[in-house]
Amino acid sequence: MVEVLEGTWRMIESTNFDAYMRALGVNFKTRQVGNVSRPTTVIKVDANLITLKTMSTFKSTEINFQLDREFNEITADGRDVKSLVTWSNGKLIHIQKWNGRQTTLLREIKDSYMILTLTLDDVVCTRKYEKA
Repeated sequence: MVEVLEGTWRMIESTNFDAYMRALGVNFKTRQVGNVSRPTTVIKVDANLITLKTMSTFKSTEINFQLDREFNEITADGRDVKSLVTWSNGKLIHIQKWNGRQTTLLREIKDSYMILTLTLDDVVCTRKYEKA
């Protein structure tokens, strides 16, 4: 279940993040900072409540949610979205919707690494994390 993702994860590799941020509409200055940031993600599971913290020297965010229940979220880049997180086939699937658009954040474990795949339209970004 989701507990496999529980813990502290440090990003060690990122591919195509600038293109993903550009597709989101993130401005140049913020993209430059985002491209050099190496965030740490902390995932905690407490009964039905999941806490996901993303921390960096640039910006930190925290969301608390229950699986299969829609919630409001303000993203790190300032979007006000409706989010839904589900668990399927060993993957945590986080869908954000706003202004007729949708992005998917998929987290899974592969070879003891957490892989975060961000997809918006035809743009795909992959970020690799190791357990701290």
